[in-house]
Amino acid sequence: MHLERYSDLYESQIKHYQLTKEQLQFTGTPVESVLVSKDDEDYYPILVLDDEELVGYFVLHKREGVAPYSNNQKALLLRTFSTDYRHQGKGYAKQSLLVLPTFVKIHFPEINEIVLAVNVKNGAAQNLYLKCGFNDEGVRKMGSHGELIIMNLDLEESNAIK
Repeated sequence: MHLERYSDLYESQIKHYQLTKEQLQFTGTPVESVLVSKDDEDYYPILVLDDEELVGYFVLHKREGVAPYSNNQKALLLRTFSTDYRHQGKGYAKQSLLVLPTFVKIHFPEINEIVLAVNVKNGAAQNLYLKCGFNDEGVRKMGSHGELIIMNLDLEESNAIK
């Protein structure tokens, strides 16, 4: 399993990526976010690949993406995080979050923090983020689909993640 920035080479797999109605309550589709990335130079679609098969997807968003959740100019927002439902339960989400700090340090060396917003109703995702080293410091925001918990991962301390 590895992470890779999106390229048109994976366009067909993006179009066939499958999410359940339950997943769509909390995340957007890769097709939608790839379109957004074409107009926003700070919006980076990231693929979770296993033997070149797309099993998961997320976006790393700089500047304006982070602004509603953090004042840190050196932070990235993790958004639209999902696992193709045909690959759920295989550990890909956890694996991708555990290799994310190294990926960010290589591809975005100026970044020192990853921030995310998770819906208060999405307990499974909250637990996963906590297990993977993200911190809940009690910050809450209202989002379009309800209250959000703002979590962060300090990349300068992430070497301690197991």
